[in-house]
Amino acid sequence: MPLIEPSPDTGLTAEQAKALAEGGWDNRPVDSPTKSDKQIIRENLFTYFNLIFIVLATCLLFVGDFKDMTFLIVVAANSVIGIVQQIRSKRTIEQLSLLSASRVRTVRDGQIRELPVDQLVREDIVELTAGCQIPADGPVLSGSVQVNEALITGEADAISKAPGDTLLSGSFIISGKCRARMDAVGADSYAAKLTLAAKKDAGPGKSEMMRSLDRLIKFIGVVLIPLGGALFYTQFVTQGLGLRRSVVSTVAALIGMIPEGLFLLTSVALAVSVIRLARNRTLIHEMNAIETLARVDVLCVDKTGTVTSPQMEVRDIVPLDADAWTEQDIGDVISAFYKAMEPDNDTARALAERFPYDPGWTALSTVPFTSAIKWSAVTFDGHGTYVIGAPENILGPDVEALRARIRYFAEKGCRVMLLAQCDGAKEGCLHGLVLPMALLVLENPIRPGAPKVFDFFHEQGVAVKVISGDDPVTVSAVAAQAGIDGAGDWIDAKELKTDQDIARAIQHYTVFGRVVPNQKRKIVRALQAAGHTVAMTGDGVNDVLALKDADCGIAMASGADAACQVAQLVLLDSDFAAMPKVVAEGRRVINNIQRASALYLVKNILSFFLAIITLFASFPYPFIPIQLTLISGLTIGIPSFFLALEPNHDLVHGKFLHNVFRRAFPGGLTAIFVILFAELFVFALDMPLTELSSICVTLMAINGLMVIYYAARPLDWKRCALIITMACGVLGAILFLGDLFSLSSLSFVGTLVLIVLALLVVPIQMSLEQLFDRCSAFLNIRREKVRKRRSTRRAFREGR
Repeated sequence: MPLIEPSPDTGLTAEQAKALAEGGWDNRPVDSPTKSDKQIIRENLFTYFNLIFIVLATCLLFVGDFKDMTFLIVVAANSVIGIVQQIRSKRTIEQLSLLSASRVRTVRDGQIRELPVDQLVREDIVELTAGCQIPADGPVLSGSVQVNEALITGEADAISKAPGDTLLSGSFIISGKCRARMDAVGADSYAAKLTLAAKKDAGPGKSEMMRSLDRLIKFIGVVLIPLGGALFYTQFVTQGLGLRRSVVSTVAALIGMIPEGLFLLTSVALAVSVIRLARNRTLIHEMNAIETLARVDVLCVDKTGTVTSPQMEVRDIVPLDADAWTEQDIGDVISAFYKAMEPDNDTARALAERFPYDPGWTALSTVPFTSAIKWSAVTFDGHGTYVIGAPENILGPDVEALRARIRYFAEKGCRVMLLAQCDGAKEGCLHGLVLPMALLVLENPIRPGAPKVFDFFHEQGVAVKVISGDDPVTVSAVAAQAGIDGAGDWIDAKELKTDQDIARAIQHYTVFGRVVPNQKRKIVRALQAAGHTVAMTGDGVNDVLALKDADCGIAMASGADAACQVAQLVLLDSDFAAMPKVVAEGRRVINNIQRASALYLVKNILSFFLAIITLFASFPYPFIPIQLTLISGLTIGIPSFFLALEPNHDLVHGKFLHNVFRRAFPGGLTAIFVILFAELFVFALDMPLTELSSICVTLMAINGLMVIYYAARPLDWKRCALIITMACGVLGAILFLGDLFSLSSLSFVGTLVLIVLALLVVPIQMSLEQLFDRCSAFLNIRREKVRKRRSTRRAFREGR
């Protein structure tokens, strides 16, 4: 389609835009943020383990054992539940994404209208202001802006863009206002090409938990086939059990080694977590964020918009030379200032609203505000140059003359700006004599729920760091009003010249003032380097880099578009009081997945070691598939899903697999001990193999109930009811459904063996739990000592 080259004032017509969209020249993302329904169905049905289950069922079909194929019902139920929950989660994310979709001011038919970013077409004229993320590539047509391209180039310095300069998608506007033509949209944009290149190099990063599960599944998948072949050979050729018995035992052993519900449990728990967070008006951009929330031990917050409400209010105007400039003169300057310059931040908007009239001055040039220089300036025809910004940045060392007045307001939690006159301003520099005219005192009210929120984090062991561009005295006063622990420990970020300075400061200070955007990023990185899991909340352009680098970035929906786009979580109501629920949800789901996963691995540990023992001993495998279905259902499947949805707000420590195996090994080893003793008794007393199966199933059920008990602690009435219900279910199946599960009645000797071994289950498992607790405590002490030694060495090197 030929180029249209629309006017910046009129833009495309509706007909032109429709034709371009139909021709495929729209700005749809190169890849959907969520999977399609077909992808979800395919990924749940066509899995490696489902293939193994089909092959095992075919083997049972071949030998005519139909009853033991009931495990296919569980496999089918797992797949259906996984599909339904993941599709529900997908629908929830899509609905919330529509509510929070980024919109851009677009010129169509000579009128400005707000359109979703994905509805832009090639050559659309867009109007961009501070906080906007650039939706596509194209030249600036009018106006001028300062752009940060750090998200796509890694360069954090502000770049000025004037008419003719090209804007790159993915970067964001720091200050200024312009109209630009979007010439490269969709897959043709710079950001889209980077995304496609990144997808070719590597897939999206997975969380530590999902990586651990992948490694576990791969290990099981590798050992399953050769171990199954060797086990069949041993039982069929060496032990001479016959084809049917050998096939059934081998299938049972392999089913026992497959954690068939573990992946389902994880995906369903995460999907339910997404839905719960959605009910709290929280949008998740990355599923990894749920696990990260559970591990967060440091929360970095910006003052404005997080601790305080985003709306600024002018509290006072303090003239500094009443003889030279009256209050009317000061009002005329401020009103003219923000008629000439777009009020593109909260401070500017508050001042513009306080002085809304127009004195009719003509602006000759402007210098927009940036977080780096912390001031903006306007030169007027016949009136001179005026500057508004941070007193320290405008006056430099001369600010000491005003220090007492500034501190008076700062200690009350107010933001203090300076209005001054100078000889000229250009490219971030003030020229000539700078004459202070007035202090502009503004304030943000503390968010009503902020003190309770910070009390929650203090109780949960989460350290809070306040990082702000304001005067540290002001930030400290606000932090104290909000009840932040350690609010009096503050530092001026201007003193932090090197990365080593920042690394030392994070160990001693809670409040960081006069921080520039790149320092926010360095503070987050320093905390991560010190071994912390860091969450960052913010709503402004100056928070974008830190939000991107944090382990979990949390943005307020009312803030800058760029902040919402880079964050992993978006609070749609922009209510910081929702944070305790968000963090608690992350902890609940990950703690419960770890707790419930241990139930699955007990069976896998038992089956794996029993299969190895069977290869080298003359013992037959004691279970058949339908018996494992009984044990899995009542001591693993049903309890795990109940436990996965229980409240659990403890901070998550350590690696996922280490935590899960720590919980699973005592139960797994207990099961191995008692079942080996059962096999020894059966062979020593020449008891029939049918009694061996019955004894082993009962022992496995008792051991499973003990594992549920340890996993469910601390007990409440619901968890006690769960254990009692599962125990009744096991007892009922053994007593009344023995024929269905191939359980035979026991002789007097068999009954004695069962009673003796059943009485051993509890003391063996309790002893192993205590042993593992002591080992874990010892290892934790050793790790803490190593960590302290490393910290001491690092501090010594930095001190030198």
